[in-house]
Amino acid sequence: MKENAICKLAIRRDCAIGPVKPVNGVGQPPMVGPLNDWPLFHYLKEAGIPFSRLHDVGGWLGGGLYADIPNLFPDFGADETDPASYRFAYTDALIKALLDNGVEPYFRLGVTIENFVERGYPRVNTRAPADFAKWARICERVVAHYNEGWAGGMEAGIRYWEIWNEPENHPDVEKNPMFGAPFSEYMRLYGVAATHLKARFPHLKIGGYGHCGFYAGVGSDHVPAANSSPRMEYFVECSHKFLAAARDNGWPLDFFSFHSYSPPPEAMRQVRFADEHLDEYGFTADRCERHFNEWLPYVGHDNLGAALQAAGVAAELVALQNGPCDLACIYDARCGVGNYSPLFDPSTYRPRKAYYAFTAFDELRRRGTAVSVLCDAPHPPIHAAAARGADGSIAVMLANDSDVEVPFTLELAAAAPSPTGARAFTSGGAAVPPRIRCRITDETRTDAEAPLPAALPPRSFAVLLA
Repeated sequence: MKENAICKLAIRRDCAIGPVKPVNGVGQPPMVGPLNDWPLFHYLKEAGIPFSRLHDVGGWLGGGLYADIPNLFPDFGADETDPASYRFAYTDALIKALLDNGVEPYFRLGVTIENFVERGYPRVNTRAPADFAKWARICERVVAHYNEGWAGGMEAGIRYWEIWNEPENHPDVEKNPMFGAPFSEYMRLYGVAATHLKARFPHLKIGGYGHCGFYAGVGSDHVPAANSSPRMEYFVECSHKFLAAARDNGWPLDFFSFHSYSPPPEAMRQVRFADEHLDEYGFTADRCERHFNEWLPYVGHDNLGAALQAAGVAAELVALQNGPCDLACIYDARCGVGNYSPLFDPSTYRPRKAYYAFTAFDELRRRGTAVSVLCDAPHPPIHAAAARGADGSIAVMLANDSDVEVPFTLELAAAAPSPTGARAFTSGGAAVPPRIRCRITDETRTDAEAPLPAALPPRSFAVLLA
C-alpha cells in the first residue's frame, strides 16, 4: 500500500442518524449440554444478542423435538383445536432459556432443511402441507401458546413470525431440500397462512419467506453479480413472482427476509438490491421491514475461528448498521462441527474470534443512537460505525477484512468540523487521552486491550470507547 493511502475517519458525535439497529441477531442458539441446561446461553446475554431465529434448531429434522411444525404438531390428522395434539414441552424449554438470557425468539413457522433430498433420499417433513388452511390454524395455536398462554403456554411477546424458509431452494422440485412442491404452491400457502395469522394477530409481524439470496440481482449499483447461475437467477425470478402476488392479492407482508453467504461488499450489494426490489413492488421501508436473517462471510471449515472470518463478520455488522436493513441474524450460533458455526468452538465450548465482533457491536447497541461517520477512504477501506449514549459516551467500531494493514486517522468532534481541524482524539502518532479504551482482535489477539493504533492490522477489528 502507498504510504499516503490513509483512511480518514471523522465521527460527528452531535449528528444523530437513527437508532443502532438489531442487526446483531443470531440463528439457532448453542444448544450443547442437557435439555434445559444449556451452558453456553450466557454468552448470548453477555453479547447483548437481541434475537435468535428458530430455524434448523436442534439438528436434523429440528432434532425431532424443537420449533418445526411437525415437532410441535406430530400428527397432521389430529384435531388442531385440542391441546393434547401438540408437543410443546421441548420448545417451551428453549423459549424460556432464550428469554432468561434476554434473547427474543424469532419464530420460523415451517421445517428444517433436508439436504439429503438432493442425494435422492426420501423426504421426511419438507412436503407441502396437505391442507393449507389447517396448517394456518395449527400455526395460529402455536402463536397463541407462546403469546397468549393457550394450552398451558406463556406470554412471551414474540413479535416476528416467519412463514417457511427458502421454499425456492432448487428449481427442480425433486431436488428442493426445503419445499417439495412448485413455488406457486408455496405462494398459495403463504397467502392462506399470512392472511389468517394477520387477521387473528393484527399486532404481530407476519412475513417471509427466507429468500435464498439475490446473488444474481443487479440494482442501481450497476455492478455485475459476482455469483450468478441459472439456479440463482431462479431465486430472483421467484421473488418477482412472490412480490407481485403479495401486492396484487393484498397479502400481509410486514417483513421480507432473505439470505446471503457472500463476502461483505457483495452481500451489501445484495442488501441494497433487495431494498430497491421491495420498493419496486410497493413494499417500501415504511410498510415492510428488511430482514437479512441468514448471513456469513468467508464460509469454510478452515476459516472457522480464523481472524479473516472474524474481521468479515465485524465488517458485515458495521455495513448492515449503515445500510438499508432493519434486522439481521448470522447463521448461526450453534456450537457445531460444520462450516456454519462461526461463534463457538465445539472442541472447547469457548467463543471463537468472531463472537467478539458481537460484543464489540453491543457497545454500539448499549449507547443506542447511531451518529454520522465521514470516511475519506482508500482501497481497501476501513468499515466504521459509531454510536452515542445518553450520557455522552461514544463507541466506535472499526473493521478491516483485507489482507493489508490500513493506516488511519480518527477525529471525534461535534457535527460541524472544527475550523482549526482540532481533534478530540486521534490516532496516527498524536497523543491520545488516557480515557480512550481500545479492544482489538486480529491474527494474534482476541478482544485484547491495546493502545489506539496508527493502522488497523490486516484481518482485524477494534472497538473504541470514549
